[in-house]
Amino acid sequence: MKADLLALAAIALWGTLAPLGVKLSHVPPFLLTGLGLLVGSLIALPLSRFRLGAWKVPVPTLAVGIYGLFGFHFLLFMALRTAPAVEANLINYLWPLGMVVLAPLFLPGVTLHTRHVVAALIGFAGAAIAILGRGGSGGSGGGFQIGYLLALASAFVWSSYSLLTRRLPHFPTAAVGGFAAASGLLSLGCHVALEPAIALTASDALLIAALGLGPLGGAFFLWDAAIKQGDTRRIGLLAFATPILSTVLLLVSTGQPLLWNVAVAAVLVVGAAIWGSR
Repeated sequence: MKADLLALAAIALWGTLAPLGVKLSHVPPFLLTGLGLLVGSLIALPLSRFRLGAWKVPVPTLAVGIYGLFGFHFLLFMALRTAPAVEANLINYLWPLGMVVLAPLFLPGVTLHTRHVVAALIGFAGAAIAILGRGGSGGSGGGFQIGYLLALASAFVWSSYSLLTRRLPHFPTAAVGGFAAASGLLSLGCHVALEPAIALTASDALLIAALGLGPLGGAFFLWDAAIKQGDTRRIGLLAFATPILSTVLLLVSTGQPLLWNVAVAAVLVVGAAIWGSR
């Protein structure tokens, strides 16, 4: 139960990513991610009681952390540059499904039952309804295939990262601050190489701070603690609530009406999570 609550708290924070992203849509994505991750890394200071030694981990562990946080965002942003946003986002939301079906490959002693597969597919159908029901470009030409592959790769990176953290030698959750700081610096490097420079306003700075403390910071610490304590298959099913919550908050923040697809998607996602976790 504690692991479920930690995972749900992380999912709640990730749900705010889309509304905050809309308000900061004028900020280049790598700059936004880099600053957000650097702000988020500061959470590790009170978490480690300001002992930087708690951030220290073996090089392989740090490499896995950078692989997860930086690799996921890099591939996702590159996918969004080369494919329709709605479709690429949908493919990216395969990562909870990956956590469920890939668990036996990454975690010894974990078995996969038919209900897990069926529940994961139902959950993904709910995520698809939540996203595609809002409408999109509908483009599916051959020129977008690279973007779809990048979105699929980003989903694999996050699901495999989540599972790999269970295989690594134990490290304190505060060490996630080091993962975020290193990934943030790499993201800023991508900004310098790939994006135009812009001037940020005081309002931008406040929203970026909220982004860093929430979906690009606090969520990662909560997620790490949940993964360490809970059943990754169950947590993967709960994660299908992310696009539902994100869609609802986006509609509320932009003043749009609640659509039928969100209600249907919520029933599918919640039902799949309950059934699959029995």
